[in-house]
Parts: sequence; C-alpha cells; structure tokens
Amino acid sequence: MDELSPTEDPSIALVVDLDGTLSRTDTLHEALLGLATREPLALLKLPLWLSEGRAELKAHLVDRGVVDPETLPMSPGVIAMVTAAREEGRPTALVSAADHRQVTAVAEATGLFDEAYGSAEGLNLKGTEKAAFLTNRYGPAGFDYLGDSAADAPVWKAARRAITVGASRHVRQVAEGANPAAHHVEPPEGRAWAMLRAMRPHQWSKNLLLFLPVLAAQDLGSFPTVLIAFVAFCLTASAVYVINDLLDLPADRAHPRKRNRPFAAGDLSAVTGIAMAAVFLLVALILTVIVGSPRFIALIGIYFGLTFLYSLWLKRELLIDVVTLAGLYTIRIGAGAAAAPVTL
Repeated sequence: MDELSPTEDPSIALVVDLDGTLSRTDTLHEALLGLATREPLALLKLPLWLSEGRAELKAHLVDRGVVDPETLPMSPGVIAMVTAAREEGRPTALVSAADHRQVTAVAEATGLFDEAYGSAEGLNLKGTEKAAFLTNRYGPAGFDYLGDSAADAPVWKAARRAITVGASRHVRQVAEGANPAAHHVEPPEGRAWAMLRAMRPHQWSKNLLLFLPVLAAQDLGSFPTVLIAFVAFCLTASAVYVINDLLDLPADRAHPRKRNRPFAAGDLSAVTGIAMAAVFLLVALILTVIVGSPRFIALIGIYFGLTFLYSLWLKRELLIDVVTLAGLYTIRIGAGAAAAPVTL
C-alpha cells in the first residue's frame, strides 16, 4: 500500500529512524569516512573499539566529531510526513541506533522532533531493543514507525503502523509480514544509473591515448591487448573517482553542482562505493596481469598513485596541478606503448 490514510488518533507518536530513513545515508559510515580523512591512523583502533560493542564503537567515533547534520542529504518525503504530523498535533521522535549525541544533533538541526533517542552506555537501539524501548515509552501500538531496514521488523511488529522509506522489495515484504498495517513511501530508485554516473565514463576518453602508439606504429595485431589495457585504465580511474567522492562528501554537498553526485546525494551508500572501488581495482589488476608487460604494470601503478594523490591533494596546488596532468597524459601514452609493445 502506498498511500497513508488520515490519522485517527493524534496521540499516536510518529517515530522516525535516522540512518537510511530521515537521512539518505548512514551516519556511522559517514563518521568512518570522516575519520579516514582526518585521522587515518586511528582506523587501526577500529578492531579494539568494535570488540567493546557497536554502541561503544559509535561513541568513540562521535568523540572525534559529530557528523554535521547540515551536510546530510535528508529525505524530502520524510520531512514532509513529520511536518504534517506536527501540524496534526502528534508527538514526533527521532530514534536511532546511532550514538545519542549524533541523533540529538540532527534532531536539533531539523527542529522537527519533540524527542530524540540514540544508542548509549551499552544500549544499541536497534531491532528488539528498539522495539522494547519504544513500547515502554509509548505503549503497545502507541506509535507509527518509519524505517528502511529488515532489522526494523521487531519495531514494525510493535508499532500501530509500519512505514517503509525507500525500501527494497525484500524489506517491504518483511514489513508486511511484521505488521498488516504496512505502508510504503519513496520507492527505491534504480541504482544502476547512479553507479554508472559515479564511474564518470565521460572521463574515459582521456585513456584513448593508450591507442596512439599502436596506431602510429600501424601494429593492429596488438590492438586487442591495448584494448584490455584501456579497460584496466578506465576501471582504475573510476575506482579513484569513487574513493575521492567518498572522502570528499562534506565539501561536495556544499557545492552547488557536486552535491548532486550519487554519493553526496545519498543515491548510493558508502558501503556500495567501497565495494565498487574494490571490484574495479580487482578487475583492473586481473586485466593488468593479462596484459603481462612489467613496464605496463609499473605505469598503471604509477597512474593509480598519481590520480589518487591528484584527487586528494595535488589538484589544489596550481603549478603541481598542471605538471601532474601533463604527466598523466604522458603515462597513458607510455602505457599504451608498453602494452603493445612498440617503441616510442
């Protein structure tokens, strides 16, 4: 069912999850990316923090900085629903497994919630623990709950009405199984187009320089090998673009154009981005081995290192910026010659 019926009882609270529901991204993932950018060596402490429990892990991350609520891509549909509930006189609450300080910061920034609760002191407000907390706070079936994950099943079961936000078909089925009064809003958009945009295929044209040596030498027999090298370069470049977008989320969201990029807009999750980058690099490595030239392997390795540094730092240095770009064009030509192989 896709439309909500008019509210019968204004005393019924509207409870909203944060990650993936109010915010189109996960604040835990955002905090981890922020830590990777600011304190990369602190990532070595993650196993220790995680051994203390998920709530403690989140607390350690928030100790190093709350994710700025102003940078989070909020769901317009959820905001509209919460606003409507407030106009009806219904109590509203933001309740999440995120650290309580993060939840409070978001609630205060939006100004839409009467109450805000999050994980703290060994309590991870997720699943059955969240269901028990909300039942104790609002009574059995004393609240409607907006969520996006199958982990919300116990909460939907305890709620008067289950509402999914941007949920997959599987999660919708879970919600309907947990609560007959299930409603679905903001159907999920196809991710294939968002993933393609994140790869920035329009940038692949630069890698056509790999074909220059084989064309100049009129050695068309080496064309298939150079084509494999071309694909390896394109995948390597796309991996760097994805990594850069993940590490630069706050800045991208403050930019009038870059804020519409898939990760900044919340069209793709950070987990999806990490998986994409890993797969691209793995396939690129396999293709590089297939090409088989030690010189090509060295050049694509240098290309990856330079493009990564360029995305993170070198592009901000004017003179170094120009030199790096020129060097990357030269590397492409040299890599094409190494893959053929032909002599420049």
